[in-house]
Amino acid sequence: INAEYMGLAPLAVQAVKSILPDDLSPEHTQNVDLGYIRLVKAVGGTVEDTELVHGLALPQKASKMAGGPSKITNAKIALIQFQLSPPKTDMENNVVITDYAQMDRVLKEEREYLLNLCKRIAKSGCNVLLIQKSILRDAVVDTSLHFLAKMKIMVVRDIERSDVEFICKALGCLPIASIDAMSPNKFGVADKVEEISIMDGKLIKITGVKSSNKAVSVILRGATKLLVEESERSMHDALCVVRCLVKSPFLVRGGGAPEMEVAVQLSKWAQTLEGVASFCVRAYAESLEVIPELLALNAGLNPVQITTQLRKHHSDGNKLAGIDVRKGSIVPESAVQVPLLVLTSVIQNATETFLMILKKNDIFHCR
Repeated sequence: INAEYMGLAPLAVQAVKSILPDDLSPEHTQNVDLGYIRLVKAVGGTVEDTELVHGLALPQKASKMAGGPSKITNAKIALIQFQLSPPKTDMENNVVITDYAQMDRVLKEEREYLLNLCKRIAKSGCNVLLIQKSILRDAVVDTSLHFLAKMKIMVVRDIERSDVEFICKALGCLPIASIDAMSPNKFGVADKVEEISIMDGKLIKITGVKSSNKAVSVILRGATKLLVEESERSMHDALCVVRCLVKSPFLVRGGGAPEMEVAVQLSKWAQTLEGVASFCVRAYAESLEVIPELLALNAGLNPVQITTQLRKHHSDGNKLAGIDVRKGSIVPESAVQVPLLVLTSVIQNATETFLMILKKNDIFHCR
C-alpha cells in the first residue's frame, strides 16, 4: 500500500474536500463528518484502479430478471422496506388446498396482488427501486421482478439494514415502509444510475445526486481480499488525518520532538515553583518523555541513550530535533510531520483520564 501512496493520498484529500461546505467558515470546519464518505471494497484489478465516485456506490448488482434495465438516466430512486412477495399466514397456521382449482385460484390471486404492488410503484414515478433485505420472508420474488422489468424499473436487491442510513443521507430520500407511503417527495433524484463491471463482480454507481447533502464513495480495488482490506484501513487513516488538518490546519514535527520540547519547558518551569506544585509539574514533564522512549524502543534502539540525547538537543535550544528510526539516531530536524490536533488531543485526553482516576475513592472489580 505504501508504494501506491501517490495515488491514494490525493483521493483521500479530494474525498474530504468534496463533503465540505462551500463556505469554509470557522464554525463549519470544526465538524467534518466522515459518515458521508463510503468505502466500498471490490476485489479485482490493482490498487491503482481505486476511484472516487461523487455520489453513491453499492456493492450489489441490478436484477436481470426478464431483461431488467441496468442503466437509468434522470433516476427517481425509492428505498423500500416492505416486501414484494406474497403474504404469508400467521405462525402455526396452515392453508389446506384440496384440488387444482383452489391451487389455480391461489396462484392467480398472488399474481394479481404482486401486479397491483408493481403498478402502484410505477404510478408513483419511481424508476430505480432499492429493496432492503428482509429476515421475515423473501423481500422480492421472481414474479415481482418480472413485472418491474416490463415496466422498465431498475431493481437493486439485498440492501443491508446498516447501509440504509447512509443511503438516505447521500440520496436525500426517506425509507418507505409500506406501499401506501409511496410518494415522489420521499424519492432521491440522480442524473444516472448504472451497473459497472469489475473483475470479480459488478457494482451499482449513482452519480449526479440532486441532494443538499454531499456524499462520496471510494471504490477500493486490489488483487486479493487481504490487499483490499489493507487499503481500507490505510484510506480510513488518511481520511482521519485530512479531517484533523481541516479542523486545525497546523503541522508539527514528529519523531518525539514536540513531546520532548514540552517536557523540557515544563522542567524549566518546575524549577521556578515551590512545594507540591513543583513536584507535580516535574512528574508531568517526565511522563511526556515516555513517548520518545517508546518510539526508540519500537524501532529497536537503546531507549535510555536515545531519550538522553534527545533531551540534550532540546535543552540546547534545538526545538525541531527528533528521532530518525531509519538512521537510528537523532536528527536536527525531523522529517516526520504530525497534525497538531493529534498531539493536543492525546495530551488532553491523557490528562483528563488521570484527573478522573484521582477523583475516585475506590475501584470495584466487576465481572
